Amino acid sequence: MSVANRTESLREIDLFSDCSKKELTHIARAVEQQNFTAGDNIVEEGRGGATEGYAYVIVAGTAVARRNGRKVSELRAGETIGEMALFDDGPRTASVVASTDMETLLLSRRALKGIIDSTPSVAHKLLTELAGRLRKSNRKLYG
Repeated sequence: MSVANRTESLREIDLFSDCSKKELTHIARAVEQQNFTAGDNIVEEGRGGATEGYAYVIVAGTAVARRNGRKVSELRAGETIGEMALFDDGPRTASVVASTDMETLLLSRRALKGIIDSTPSVAHKLLTELAGRLRKSNRKLYG
């Protein structure tokens, strides 16, 4: 997948929705394409540490997230898997398995750090999106 195609794919992702084309192109240069086959484990609940510092952006296909063996969500194109691992070494909060063949873009914590160091405006945009997700989650929990 070319940088231009990756840039267009990233434009459709909520996490990066406020980024400019220049910022998206910078991110597109830092991600790697990774494909999965239906049934592949993408991330495993409880795993963590420096070796787990990456997230996936779903370009095509679907996956199921399970926590303690119970289905918590179905993930589709435009969503991300494991984005909290970009910011800390905490354990994965769910296991995610590909339901169909999937095309994803892998973003590592190291690559994100490089993006933020060279383009600090990306950090503000990511934090704003993540804060919005936390608020939405809290409303679901607490009304």
